[in-house]
Amino acid sequence: MPLVLDLSSIDATMLETVGGKAANLGELTRAGLPVPQGFCVTTDAYRMISATDGLAGLRPDKARQRILEATVPGELREAIVAAYAELGDDVPVAVRSSATAEDLPFASFAGQQDTYLNVVGAAAVVEAVRHCWASLWTDRAVSYRETNGIDHGSVHLAVVVQRMVASAVSGVMFTANPVTGKRDQVVIDASPGLGEAVVSGAVNPDHFVVEGAGGPDGAVGGEIVERSLGDKRFLICPLAGGGTEKVDIGENHAPCLTDRQILELAELGAKVQAHYGSPQDTEWAIDAWGELHLTQSRPITTLFPVPERADGHDGFHVYFCFSLAQGLERPITPAGLAALREIARAAGRTIVGDPRPDGYIESAGRVFIDLTNVLRSRTGRAFFPRVLDVMEARSAQVLRGLYGDPRLSLTHTSPWPAVRRVARLARRFHAPSTALRALANPEAAVRRARRTETKLLQTAEKKSIEEALRDCVVPVLPTVAPTALVGFAMLALTSKLVRAEPGELQTLLRSLPNNVTTEMDLDLWHLARAIREDRDVVRVFQDDDIEELAARYRDGELPEAAQHGIRAFLNQWGHRAVAEIDLGLPRWSDDPTYVIGVVRNYLRLDDEQAQPDVVFARGAAEAEAMIDRLARRAKGRGRLVRFALHRTRTLAGLREYPKYLAITLFGALRERIAERGGAELHAQGRIDAAQDVFFLDFEEMRATHADLRQRVAERKAEYEREMRRRHIPRVLLSDGTEPEATQHAQATLHAPGDLVGTAASAGEITGHARVVTDPVGAHLEPGEILVTPSTDPGWTPLFLTAGGLVMEMGGANSHGAVVAREYGIPAVVGVRDAVARIRTGDVITVDGSIGVVRTHGKEAAGCTGHGR
Repeated sequence: MPLVLDLSSIDATMLETVGGKAANLGELTRAGLPVPQGFCVTTDAYRMISATDGLAGLRPDKARQRILEATVPGELREAIVAAYAELGDDVPVAVRSSATAEDLPFASFAGQQDTYLNVVGAAAVVEAVRHCWASLWTDRAVSYRETNGIDHGSVHLAVVVQRMVASAVSGVMFTANPVTGKRDQVVIDASPGLGEAVVSGAVNPDHFVVEGAGGPDGAVGGEIVERSLGDKRFLICPLAGGGTEKVDIGENHAPCLTDRQILELAELGAKVQAHYGSPQDTEWAIDAWGELHLTQSRPITTLFPVPERADGHDGFHVYFCFSLAQGLERPITPAGLAALREIARAAGRTIVGDPRPDGYIESAGRVFIDLTNVLRSRTGRAFFPRVLDVMEARSAQVLRGLYGDPRLSLTHTSPWPAVRRVARLARRFHAPSTALRALANPEAAVRRARRTETKLLQTAEKKSIEEALRDCVVPVLPTVAPTALVGFAMLALTSKLVRAEPGELQTLLRSLPNNVTTEMDLDLWHLARAIREDRDVVRVFQDDDIEELAARYRDGELPEAAQHGIRAFLNQWGHRAVAEIDLGLPRWSDDPTYVIGVVRNYLRLDDEQAQPDVVFARGAAEAEAMIDRLARRAKGRGRLVRFALHRTRTLAGLREYPKYLAITLFGALRERIAERGGAELHAQGRIDAAQDVFFLDFEEMRATHADLRQRVAERKAEYEREMRRRHIPRVLLSDGTEPEATQHAQATLHAPGDLVGTAASAGEITGHARVVTDPVGAHLEPGEILVTPSTDPGWTPLFLTAGGLVMEMGGANSHGAVVAREYGIPAVVGVRDAVARIRTGDVITVDGSIGVVRTHGKEAAGCTGHGR
């Protein structure tokens, strides 16, 4: 049981003994890199302190107190003192914490435990070690572990003791750009004195960016492409006899590093990255004699992994995050990814005659599409961003910003290959005749489209899971979409026939009939209204929490009106869910918690004019009135305008139907997987629970003998880690760059503090914001403005009581925008960082006509609005 180890005897395999920081420093020492001499007080020493037993059950302050009051055993004290003496007589040292859950690939724990600089003398070193042990239980460290799903009882602390570097200049260095993600840039922040000034943010440092400093082999070179000199006003320096002080030295705008030193640092960073094989966050110091020292290295945990092509095609690529555009910030389960892979194969076979999904790529549980060839095509540039304009407008803006990149020069200028491909697909799926029939008789076209659901499920029932996904999903879009497109084409024709004021065409899309999402939401409202008629049932919903109500429903113990009503709703709509494109996630029929939560929200809605069915009827009346107004304005073309807009009103609501059909199929297939595959594997003892089957792919589900429990456990752990990822790029380049972070040509702000997005639903409202990142159990007071990263149809019941909508994702024709228009609530979508910049309770104004959100803080003169 080693209590102390020299850094030169430590390597990366010793995490449980020495913690993350010491393991990395030992690894770098053994690699011959310039790490200051030192030793590690191991986790065995931490466990030797009896006070560390049972700390996980205490409040953080009580845990710290127990450690600080504990006696350090004589054997341990002697070992620390002897190791310290090996460094020299009363040599100044840095004493730093090294936890077993620290400097990991998925959690850096940067700054969560304590560091003590310029510690002098054996007694002071022992006391600093004790304080490092106690810092494992600071409030910030406890909170960080909880946020990252790390069990307190599983974490132990080692302590690193190293010779202090008499730093003339020090700072931090990232071997990839942590802001833009660009992998071939080294970013350096530097300031005179000890590095704590830079690490703690106490100083405005010099900032340098070096490009091309090295690659996987640690090659030397590079060019300084950016330099920004800080004032470096404060200096942290060591005191004689121990400790440090912060000194105000006044503003200093001279660079603290020479160009040669900058390039030498970048060269060192390239070597560190080459050793680990991944981008690193390092700390460094240059002493008074100009010698460079490496004092820390850990993985950069915030970089999104660059998608890797299965075909090995190197070179420049542009990846578009399809799953994020669908409203999913969360990762997709392995079963969900397996389903999307099958659909991608079918799409490749149908569109280009090749079943290999060349452009389909997965990374970190998300789905990306390789758009490189699309953006090198004149037709692709003309078409694809325009599609995104109405689905995910910010992504369209980012892609257009790449047009000037010489790596994306046009190589396909003729439109005819694309025209021939579209024509072939149109003929195959009879799109022209479908569109003509819809134009001639829109009501009959709706009936034909709505019969597709039964045919789809009957066909799928005769096929295997993979066959159903390959054969049944892709044809849905070209079969049904032409009918809906006729409706939007007629709206576009109207805009040519008659002059429309801003917002008037949006009014025509309010309360559209034949929209399955609206029908679902109104059915849920009717359920709530039925429950409201029984005061005893209402009292049950008010008194019990949502989880308890869901449990009572599953046990059949709710009052009859509620039990029967919820069952009827789930019989019709139970195949739907939040994040429903992931086949692996539970449907509402599996877990009705969200549905019950929405019903409880509806029960608080007292304003009769704000009730969803009233709002829907009012929206429909306003739309019909707008048809009359535009027809009169068109004069001699009035009959043609009425003809066109009748088809818009009848057919445009089918826009939601293709996705609804796919989700209906997903629900049926998920049920088959759970009942046949999951139950069987669980009965055989090869998975711990039937639902674990969704952490397998289809081939694994069919495996006849393998014990799959370890594989499921690993996938669950990875899934939970990805659930905690805070940022998903809309667009990612193959060099790691996130174009959105590098493009500064944002829309001009109308006033300081305004948030600008895409106008999605006309009207203006001022009210209190409610930031919601997960709709399950969300509490939304009637009239509050819903602020959310993204939505899918599973969110839309919340819209019925919302006063307005702000979304980070989406475009003018995304699900959230469509439903907001239909419900008549002002909405702005594609608002960058809305969730970070708006807090629950803030008073904000949403102007859905011009796409602006104004923030007013916590208080405002009054909250008013119009738009319903």
